[in-house]
Amino acid sequence: MAINHPPTFPELQAEAQRRWQGLTGGGRPWIRVGAALCGKAAGADAVLEAIDAALKQHGVDAQVSKVGCLGLCYAEPLVDVQWPGGPRVFYGNVTPQMAGEIVATHAASGTPATHLALGALGGRDDDGLPDLNRLPMRAREVRIALRNAGNIDPGDIYHYIANGGYGALHKALTQMTPEQTLEEVNASGLRGRGGAAFPTASKWKFLAGSKAPVKYILCNCEEGDPGAFNDKAILESDPHTVVEGMVLAGYATGASNGYIFIRHGHEGPIRRAQDAVRQAQELGLAGTNILGSKYSFQLEVALTGDSYVAGEETALMDAIEGKRSMPRFRPPFPAQVGLFGKPTNINNVKTLAYVPEIVAKGGQWFAGIGHEKSTGTAILCLTGALQWTGMVEVPMGITLKDVVYEVAGGIPNGKKLKLLQTGGPLGGVLSADKVDLLLDFEVLRAAGAIMGSGGIIAADEDACVVDLTRALIAFCQYESCGKCFPCRMGMGHLLEVLERICRLEGSPEDLALMRSIGENMQAGSLCGHGQLGFNPVSSALKFFGPEFDAHIKDHCCPTGRCQEPRFSPRSSRR
Repeated sequence: MAINHPPTFPELQAEAQRRWQGLTGGGRPWIRVGAALCGKAAGADAVLEAIDAALKQHGVDAQVSKVGCLGLCYAEPLVDVQWPGGPRVFYGNVTPQMAGEIVATHAASGTPATHLALGALGGRDDDGLPDLNRLPMRAREVRIALRNAGNIDPGDIYHYIANGGYGALHKALTQMTPEQTLEEVNASGLRGRGGAAFPTASKWKFLAGSKAPVKYILCNCEEGDPGAFNDKAILESDPHTVVEGMVLAGYATGASNGYIFIRHGHEGPIRRAQDAVRQAQELGLAGTNILGSKYSFQLEVALTGDSYVAGEETALMDAIEGKRSMPRFRPPFPAQVGLFGKPTNINNVKTLAYVPEIVAKGGQWFAGIGHEKSTGTAILCLTGALQWTGMVEVPMGITLKDVVYEVAGGIPNGKKLKLLQTGGPLGGVLSADKVDLLLDFEVLRAAGAIMGSGGIIAADEDACVVDLTRALIAFCQYESCGKCFPCRMGMGHLLEVLERICRLEGSPEDLALMRSIGENMQAGSLCGHGQLGFNPVSSALKFFGPEFDAHIKDHCCPTGRCQEPRFSPRSSRR
């Protein structure tokens, strides 16, 4: 684009639409391949190589793009082909051999390989291409934060702009004051999606009230929860929605600087975030005098080593400062004294990804979705003993039963659901008879569970609850930073007791002992890791007490997964 001066937003939109039209309305097919972490793990790189080879073999001129996670992780690698004016046809579980056939038929001639197709956007049953949006994992979705995932090339900022991207930022800078921008977020009822579910606007107001010349907005993508991968998926699939959300948060609070914080090893999200920040700065959408306004916001990507506790907001700040990730004592709180001693606000990736659409469409629009105080949608990662696994965005307020049996297709192999583990390793274990619970922050908390980062792990009747609980506490014990005594010693002591019970060497006193340990951890730990660390045990005892009794009193595991005692239970006592 030959423009000598910094482009205006209308100029950016015009260029983006020209490029997008060239993809969707030109004279050649557009092939999109899911190349996020789930796609790569299933073999997307080999499929891409096969597509390139087949295009050369058949002399087909096509545009090939790597896109992010559509959410149908069970069907990866996913490939879709779209001819100008035709439906976008999706092929699931594609092998290199299938890729060659898809190119030879659909890409070469425009005739879909219906016998291989999963479905199509704009398809009809009578043409052999059922509508993809009628698939169970898509039918209940309301996509806001995931609106572009699997659709756009996450490495091309113009794809994002062509689909409405940065329109909310332009609207805020030209039509709204910072106070009005914050008020839209307040009207939306948006609550943090990182686990605590604290009202986002209230959190922002703490920072907005500070008159400090340097203030920070931090985006938390540590995401070390087993079973949760939506933060990484958003950054891999649509990083600019997070960049735009951060700049809007900065504008609403008067912040001057921002960091996207990502754990080392998450190469896809790291690369996408770094590219997105660079592109936004090059086009004047971040940095100094954004879009010709007087507002400036400097943005960087910060990395840390493997540390689950780095996801705690004050430990995250220590990591950015180059220190070991350990929670800080509070007060002072981050909004007063945060990163580098300056006022700071920390938000989850998902929380920030909602902000552009809230500003663009209004807070009341977002508040109209969801249930009571739990407005908007939930982005869920569905794993474990489920027919269809992946990532979905559904309205708050639907039941866990709908999620398990409609969205995820129920339990495979004729098995029965035994439990759902929600909210990560610090969350709760819910029995199968609790599936009528609503997906609602307050409802889940009252039941002894939390939504956390959105991970839901299902287990069938073959799973041992005691062994699952031991595995969760083993993770928490390993990831404790060790700064405070109740967590450091409590996690280790809980694990010791649970390992003894799993060896069928426990005693009735162990149940009271674990409850005592848990109460001390909750009362004395410095951060949520220790304060919530007893949650898996307490919820498991609440819903599966008889299974613990079988291990302790009858010295047997009902599922047969725990080993037989090596010697007399009484002789093994300390």
